[in-house]
Amino acid sequence: MRMRPSQKSGAALLRTAAILSLVAFAAGCQSRQADAPRTTGSIGATQTLEVSNLSHDQALRAVQAWGARYSSDEKDRVAALNYAAALRAAGQPSQAVAVLRKAIIFHPKDRQVLAAFGKALAENGEFQEALATVQRAQHRDNPDWRLLATEGGILDSVGQNEQARQAYRQALVLAPGEPQILNNLGMSYTLTGELDEAEKVLRQAAANPTASAKVRQNLALVLGLQGNFREAEAVASQDLSLEEAQANIAYLRAMLAQKDTWKDIKQAG
Repeated sequence: MRMRPSQKSGAALLRTAAILSLVAFAAGCQSRQADAPRTTGSIGATQTLEVSNLSHDQALRAVQAWGARYSSDEKDRVAALNYAAALRAAGQPSQAVAVLRKAIIFHPKDRQVLAAFGKALAENGEFQEALATVQRAQHRDNPDWRLLATEGGILDSVGQNEQARQAYRQALVLAPGEPQILNNLGMSYTLTGELDEAEKVLRQAAANPTASAKVRQNLALVLGLQGNFREAEAVASQDLSLEEAQANIAYLRAMLAQKDTWKDIKQAG
């Protein structure tokens, strides 16, 4: 995730970065990986988009394409899912929430629609409704690890860190070594300042060949938070240009220079 200056405190920025990583899949993240051929936003008429597979430019094109199909038939399940995913990737979670809220009217028991709605709600900061929606989508007798990972991310976002980690551990039983789950677990430890444990878990996630750019950027963040700026820059530059990686690390240094950063983060949680 690319850091940008703002009027927020360093603590608030770092916490926001961690929370967004937990409930989203690198929406809008600009990286060389995001522009690779495998991440094209052009898919079949019955397939669904993955938010983490879209660069910002691809997301904007997908918004136009799927928005047009959705406008022609709002009951079209695939169109609603893909239009909402494109909106999330383009940084428009509130509009994605509106699309999926209507989709639930037409598809009230569809787990995929409910899960997408929960993620969009969380990205829009509506955590309580997001949690209720994801739990509603889950089948306790046949749980879905993706829903458990999302549930954990939402719980972390409202400060229920231990409950979140229980959800991640359950998800890892169903999908051992899954980098998506390990990423959320690592960022959970980041939120509570347990950086050694966060680094350990994120290194495990990043070592998986299927790990996304988001996982590596989060590892770079945690390395930087511990003052290991050289390795943080090296990890970040795997997916960003050298200039972008250097700018991110320089900005992180500035945030860490602010007084009581970690104290403020813990109090905010």
